[in-house]
Amino acid sequence: MAAENEKSRLDDAARAGWLYFIAGHTQDEIAKMLQVSRASAQRLVSLCLAERLITFRLEHPIAACMELAARLKGRFGLSHCEVVPADPAAPQATAGIAERCANLLDSTLRSETPVIVALGTGRAVRAAVERVTPIDRPNHQIVSLVGNISADGSASFYDTVGRLADRTGARHYPMPLPFLMSSEDERNKMVRIEPIAKVKAVAAKADLRLVGIGQMDQKAQVHVDGFVTRDELFEMMRQGAIGEITGWAYDAKGRLLKAGTNKRLTSIPPEVPARTTTIGAAVGMAKVPAIAAALNGHLINGLITDEATAQAILER
Repeated sequence: MAAENEKSRLDDAARAGWLYFIAGHTQDEIAKMLQVSRASAQRLVSLCLAERLITFRLEHPIAACMELAARLKGRFGLSHCEVVPADPAAPQATAGIAERCANLLDSTLRSETPVIVALGTGRAVRAAVERVTPIDRPNHQIVSLVGNISADGSASFYDTVGRLADRTGARHYPMPLPFLMSSEDERNKMVRIEPIAKVKAVAAKADLRLVGIGQMDQKAQVHVDGFVTRDELFEMMRQGAIGEITGWAYDAKGRLLKAGTNKRLTSIPPEVPARTTTIGAAVGMAKVPAIAAALNGHLINGLITDEATAQAILER
């Protein structure tokens, strides 16, 4: 019993430390979230530091998060799964999953053996790259899975390849193409030109793929960020699109659509089923159907999400 109480106390301390150091809440806010007094919240944060449960990153796996991760791994046959604490005040915040994605990138990039990391785009992936510890690894390669030019000719704000290369000294391979071409024939011609074919060849040998998962609704990021028009989005929704990975739209069973913008997309398509370690990073109730479909369709074989999202996926 004493051991169980101690484990519960450390779980509470780790959760308080995560809310304070990662999510950025005050001790008054933490006290309300954990339903304890402010003094208790302060003691939990202090205990978290004293026990070194958190340094720059959360080191103590919270039991509830571990259980959810184990259930997700078992149900979907995942090779990698991490579940972070939910932030009650900001259920769509990416800070928690970005921290774990950064930890994954750090551990991969620390290797002395040359590795290839392939990146999608999106807020979580961008935030993760910003948290990566600078390290000199010129023998590594960083490659983009996504065309990084929007319809108006501007570069994507969420392009991550150059930024990670800056932090590692690694060679990097951007995808210097519009996200969408004007026709399927034009797309087929462009992806066969030699520089693009070389980028695709590097991506095909990636040791790790880290991608965001987007929902396909009126708030779809590919539309909000200007990569697809409203009409294009609605057409894909009529075709059954429920989610997208690197722009590739798929239906509720995780099947890539053979219509609409998928015919003009320059991004490297997901492996089906995923063989490379392919980690999806996503959080929020709006993304639950898209995440579940990606898992069921084996478009990803790893997931980093939060408690609330994990629980909702398991309850479907």
